[in-house]
Amino acid sequence: MDFAGAQEKAKAFTKKPTDEIFLEFYGLYKQATVGDCNIEKPGLLDLKAKAKFEAWNKNKGMSADDAKAAYIKAYEKYAPIYA
Repeated sequence: MDFAGAQEKAKAFTKKPTDEIFLEFYGLYKQATVGDCNIEKPGLLDLKAKAKFEAWNKNKGMSADDAKAAYIKAYEKYAPIYA
């Protein structure tokens, strides 16, 4: 499976993943497609934006190829639960 295929299949999960799992996918996706986090840290009151920022920033320094591979592994791990 490739990165694009994993993205499409993850978007098509029939059950909604937990916020923690969503953030894992989000952080890996952003690292794979943009690189290291390049936005300012959101304010303390914007909890959703802060969580997304932290999920992305957690992967800082990871190469795009490694992030894509990790995304695919995450998909394969969670697909039996959420697909």
